[in-house]
Amino acid sequence: MSSIASLSLHKLSVPFSDSSSCHSIHRKMAASSAAAFCSFPIPADGMPPATQCCLLAYGSAKSFCGVGGTNRYIEGVLASSFPPPGAFRKNLSSESPSSDGGKGKTTFPPQESFATSFHSNSSSRLTSIKSSSSMLQAATTQDFKSSYLSIAIVGATGELARRKIFPALFALYYSGFLPENVGIFGYSRKNLTDEDLRSIIASTLTCRIDHQQNCEHQMKSFLERTFHVNGGFDNTEGMPKLHARMEQVEGQFEANRIFYLSVPEEALLDVASSLADHAQTQRGWNRIIIEKPFGFDSLSSHQFTNSVHLKFEEKQLYRIDHLLGRNTIENLTVLKFSNLVFLPLWNRNYIHNVQVIWSDDFDTHTQLRYRDGNGIIGDVVHSHILQTIALLAMEPPITLDGEDVRNEKVKVLRSIRKLEPNDVIIGRCRVNSGDNSSANMNDLAATYFAAALFIDNARWDGVPFLIKAGRGLQEHRVEIRVQFRHVPGNLYRDHVGQTVDLASNELILRDLPEEAILVRVNNKIPGLGMKLDASELNLLYKDRYDVDVPDSYEQLLHDVIDGDNHLFMRSDEVAAAWNILSPVLQEMGQKNIAQEFYDLGSSGPDKAIYLWAKHGVQWLDD
Repeated sequence: MSSIASLSLHKLSVPFSDSSSCHSIHRKMAASSAAAFCSFPIPADGMPPATQCCLLAYGSAKSFCGVGGTNRYIEGVLASSFPPPGAFRKNLSSESPSSDGGKGKTTFPPQESFATSFHSNSSSRLTSIKSSSSMLQAATTQDFKSSYLSIAIVGATGELARRKIFPALFALYYSGFLPENVGIFGYSRKNLTDEDLRSIIASTLTCRIDHQQNCEHQMKSFLERTFHVNGGFDNTEGMPKLHARMEQVEGQFEANRIFYLSVPEEALLDVASSLADHAQTQRGWNRIIIEKPFGFDSLSSHQFTNSVHLKFEEKQLYRIDHLLGRNTIENLTVLKFSNLVFLPLWNRNYIHNVQVIWSDDFDTHTQLRYRDGNGIIGDVVHSHILQTIALLAMEPPITLDGEDVRNEKVKVLRSIRKLEPNDVIIGRCRVNSGDNSSANMNDLAATYFAAALFIDNARWDGVPFLIKAGRGLQEHRVEIRVQFRHVPGNLYRDHVGQTVDLASNELILRDLPEEAILVRVNNKIPGLGMKLDASELNLLYKDRYDVDVPDSYEQLLHDVIDGDNHLFMRSDEVAAAWNILSPVLQEMGQKNIAQEFYDLGSSGPDKAIYLWAKHGVQWLDD
């Protein structure tokens, strides 16, 4: 045996002499970091006669299976044979090959230095075992294979791919979150060479501000792993070309593939169908990233989902919304589930209202972006706003596994009460102040949406969730405000220097303009007499953490590679969200909800203030 690391896990077949087997040593033995493994009969020195196996994983993941007390024996044989921390490149979990993308997490394998070290440390211990194991001798003739990761960007010359996807992939590569065995494949209709594509994307790549070391070398290495495939105008002919190029680059490695479909929605089904038939690997898992919007209403979304499910399993699909990749969204569940100061207060008894605010001050494309479809409703409200509410209001999941989190999110979405037209405001930005005369203005999709939502369950009964999403407003602002109820019988009510509403405690999770966590509390103003003021305890991220925050695409692509799907909408979440919004779209179609016009750079339609007041909430713009 040249090296214990030469074992090929997926080709081992272990016979067991009794019912205490090791549950199948094929591709589904999981570990959180790079693992080593062995299989051998126990020598006849007093140990039980059954065949034993073990999995000793580097890091915290370590599991054993066997008969009687032999695990301690196996651990003693191998315990000192593992490499020290830092011996591997940063690990990224992969999965067992399957058409449905089901998670049987393994990791990218150790590099050559580990095999040499492992052999030198363990060869003496394994001498007696080697002679008694013909199965192990057969297994050691196999080389320890690593998995190849192929990432294809369909629509590689588009603006999204150039500005966001390729830079995010390079950032992951530069930071060590992509394996060395990775290939980036750009698929487009243009007649480009590999060098042409590399030149196009090179100018968009930048190295981390907090790294910068060896940047030029890493960029060159990344570009050398980038290839172009001209798919032409017929995907049934183009996708086999992509598949052939991938196989050529992947070689004999086991291969996992990610396909990012950065294409217009009208082309999505054709691309997905051709991809499913001609470009999926049979030597690993396949995952498909789909950009929003996810339909335009309940019917179109349902039809699209059914069509996609004809070709892919749900577990393969990752419906991406870059707004959900922000650190503030990830922090929602951390704050409420890991802080005792918030956990018992997170219910109708203590919370008066919740506000979710998303405003964009960018007037570029404000008039052009939403000329058809449902405008900001499908772009921001359906996914980002409703997913934020689901994460904020959901019950604790059983685990942090993606499916457990999604199960709780969909319960919240299904519990949201049907929207009443008088609790909804639809707005449209006008560039020229006072101009209401445009003939086709009412036919253009909304750029502003405000509503009061109610969740009909025991935790949130009667608590208004007020949402506001708008483009062309006076400031770029993204935040969540959780306002608590008044203190019953407050002794200091007469000493509050502001209105009672502003004196209520409030938790503010701010993403933009500067990421921060703010807690509004009442305190005494210094000096003689008793006068109270509402002040903010401020955790400003830029002051507290000296790190470069990853772009949201970087975060979400990392999650796809890692198989973490909790920030991606499942098909039942998509359907539940459209069930909330479709009645509003129908009312709009029947002209029962009129659009409210607002000026570019304003705070939005004036009626929004009255909607807040209707539910007893102070309108705050700062």
